[in-house]
Amino acid sequence: MRCCLVMDMSGTWLGGQDLYALMTTSAWFGKCLLLRGLISRALRVENLILASDPDREGEAIAWHIIEMLQQQDALNEDITVSRVVFHEITESSIKSALQAPRELDSNLVNAYLARRALDYLIGFSISPLLWRKLPGCQSAGRVQSAALGLICDREMEVEQFEPKEYWTVGVDFHVSQSHPLKNKTSIFSLLSHLDSRKLNQLSISSIIEAEAIKERISSSQFKVLAVKMGKVTKNPPMPYITSTLQQDSASKLNFSTTYTMKLAQKLYEGIKLSDKEATGLITYMRTDGLNISNEAANDIHSFVKERYGNKFASKNLRKYFKKVKNAQEAHEAIRPTNIRRLPSSLNGILDDDALKLYTLIWARTMACQMESLLIDTVQVDIGSMGGDLVLRSTGSKVGFPGYQAVYKDKEAGVNGNDDKVEDVTQACFDVLRKLKVEDQLSSGEVELRQHHTRPPPRYSEGSLVKKLEELGIGRPSTYASIMKVLQDRNYMTVKNRVLFPEFRGRMVSIFLSHHFAEVADYSFTADMENEIHNMLGESVKH
Repeated sequence: MRCCLVMDMSGTWLGGQDLYALMTTSAWFGKCLLLRGLISRALRVENLILASDPDREGEAIAWHIIEMLQQQDALNEDITVSRVVFHEITESSIKSALQAPRELDSNLVNAYLARRALDYLIGFSISPLLWRKLPGCQSAGRVQSAALGLICDREMEVEQFEPKEYWTVGVDFHVSQSHPLKNKTSIFSLLSHLDSRKLNQLSISSIIEAEAIKERISSSQFKVLAVKMGKVTKNPPMPYITSTLQQDSASKLNFSTTYTMKLAQKLYEGIKLSDKEATGLITYMRTDGLNISNEAANDIHSFVKERYGNKFASKNLRKYFKKVKNAQEAHEAIRPTNIRRLPSSLNGILDDDALKLYTLIWARTMACQMESLLIDTVQVDIGSMGGDLVLRSTGSKVGFPGYQAVYKDKEAGVNGNDDKVEDVTQACFDVLRKLKVEDQLSSGEVELRQHHTRPPPRYSEGSLVKKLEELGIGRPSTYASIMKVLQDRNYMTVKNRVLFPEFRGRMVSIFLSHHFAEVADYSFTADMENEIHNMLGESVKH
C-alpha cells in the first residue's frame, strides 16, 4: 500500500519505503513547487494522510490541501483521504495517531475562517482610512493595535504620574556585652509599628517626621519581643511555552523576541553532530501547551535521579495543566529532544547565543521534574521598653535546594547563582535565629532614607508578551512578529530593552480609541475568541 503523509510541523522521516514526508509551512499555498510535488505524489498513492498541526490553523491547512487537490483533479475516487493528529513528535504518539484517523473537523476550519475574515474586515477597512487621515501610518491590525494600545496607555500613565515622598527608618542593633553574639554582625531592622499602629509605605511622609522618630529611637532601650521561625516552599517552574521562553530570554539573556525565535528555530531544525545527520535539539518552539510526553517526562525524571540523587527528583512525575487564556495546546512544551545531551557537550558546536538559549531550556526542563526548594525563615520583632516603637528583622536560608541544584550544575554548563549573596543571607539568618525573647539590645546608627513612589514601569518585550498572554491576545507564533511590525512601522522604538511609543504610534492609538473604540479595546480580541468558540462549538483538543 502506497501512502503520502503531509505534515506542516516537521519533515521527519517516519520509516518505510512507501511512506513519504512532505514538509510544508504556513505559506505553503504560495509555493507552486510544493503544490506540484504534492499533486504528483497524490496521483501515485492509495492513501493520503494529512498530519498538519492539531490546531485550527493546522486543520485549515489540511482543508486547503484537499480543496486545491480537488481543483487540480488530483484526487480520484481510489484515493482514501484521512486526517491524523498528534501532540508529540514521538514514535508511540505518531503510531497511535496513524491507527486512529478521522475526518476533517469542520468546526475548527470554520473557526479559522471566521478569525481570518474578521482580521480582513478590520485590517482592510481601517488601514485605508489611516492612510488618508494619518499619512505615513501603514496598518492597524487587530492584534497589533491592541499591543500598540498597551504601550501608549502605559506611556500616558507614566507621564501623568505624580511621585509622592516617603521615608523609611532603619536601625543597627547590637547585643549586650554578656551575650554570646556580642562580636557577631550587627542586626539591621526596619521600623514597622509606631505608637501601636502598623506603618504603610506612605506613613512617614517628611524629613521632619523621620527626624522626630530618630530622636525617640536614640533615647530608648530595646529588647527582643518575638522570634518566629518558619518554612517556605517554592515549587519548580513550569516548562517553557513560547511566551515564557521569550520573557526569560529577554530578562536573563537580553535577547529580543525576534532573536529568541530565530535561535529557537535553529535549535529546532537541528545541527550536525560529529558524522551524524542533522539532529534537532529542542521540540517545536511555537506552543502554548505545558504538557510533556510521558516518555520524555520519565526520561527526565530518571536523569534527575542519576545526576543529583533520588531525593532531588519529584516523588511522582509532575504534570502541568495550567491553561493559558485562549490556548489551543496543540504541541508539547518546549524541551530538549534528548535531556541527556548536556549544554556543556555542545560547547564549540553551537554559537554562544544559541548555547545560552539551549542551556536555559535544558535547565528549566530538568527543574520541572525536581523537588521543591525549601527555605527556612526567621522573623524577629524588636521593641522599645515602652512598646511604642517596634522594628522588624527578617532572614532566610536554603533548607533543601531542590530544583535549584540544576542551576548550580557548572559541570553541565549551567551558570550558578551568586554564592556570595547566599553567604551573606546565611550569616544574617544564623544571627537572628540565636536571639531569644527578652534579649537586651542597644541601638546603634539610625538610618533615614528618602524615597519617592515610582510610576508603573514601561513595557519591555518580555513584559508586553506576558500581558498579551494574560489578556488572551495573539498566538505563540505572532508575538515576535507583532514586535517587529510595530518597530518597522515606526510605531514604537526600543531603548535599553524598554518600549517607547513613537509620535506616529501614539497618533494611531488615539485615532483608533476615538473612532473605533470597540476594536481598540483590549478585551475585544479575547472576547471575540470566546464568542467564536461558543458559536461554532470549536474544539481545540482532540
